[in-house]
Amino acid sequence: MNYAINKAFKEDEQQLTSFIKNFDNSGENFGNQDRNSLKLFDLNGQTINIKSFKIPNAINQLAYKFFRKSKAQRSFEYANKLNNLNVGTPQPIAYYEFKTPVLFKKSYYISEHLTYDLTYRELTTDLNYPNHEAILRAFTRFTFELHEKGINFLDHSPGNTLIQIDNGVYEFYLVDLNRMRFEPMDLQARIKNLSRLTIQDSLVKVMSDEYAKLYGVSYEEFYSKLWHYINAFQDKIKRKKALKKKLLFR
Repeated sequence: MNYAINKAFKEDEQQLTSFIKNFDNSGENFGNQDRNSLKLFDLNGQTINIKSFKIPNAINQLAYKFFRKSKAQRSFEYANKLNNLNVGTPQPIAYYEFKTPVLFKKSYYISEHLTYDLTYRELTTDLNYPNHEAILRAFTRFTFELHEKGINFLDHSPGNTLIQIDNGVYEFYLVDLNRMRFEPMDLQARIKNLSRLTIQDSLVKVMSDEYAKLYGVSYEEFYSKLWHYINAFQDKIKRKKALKKKLLFR
């Protein structure tokens, strides 16, 4: 077992380790459990969540053992980097890894559990959500700030930004952090990063209008390029589904 703990939680090391060792038989399930398991635990009156990443395939077991950082380690390190850049994310607490001499097995990421009002996904499913356009524009400004700070959030998808609302003030927090790059972002990279969020034209128009003004390009240029990448992303999804279906029925 290998692990690292946020210095603010060093006194809780024994309890955190116990949560990990007893993960399968304790904690409260939270959210979708299909790919990875997420559970809530009580740590001295504070609700924390622990994400258990599934054991990778045989090739990745070797890769994570010898060549790559685990998803849990990346999540922990990226969360700390986001904090240093003043970007919202649940407070990172620890990560744990289990390995054999030659293979990587399980990993866990522990963080603060945040309560929130909605995610971006609700903006795509409820167009009558109160102050819908104001939230969407604030989210677009938040994304622009990420890009200005050189944060390329590769999983910038509808469920991965938590939104808190407090008297008309909107706060945004990134989750599912293991796929991220820190690099300068040109206009093409920025637009491509927005392309996974929605295929609804009304939302695309608002985001294009807000981002184009912030970046200093025409709305028409931004809107056209964003739709180009949206269509490319949707085509990629369709090809993957078709290939999977073809392989299943061989």
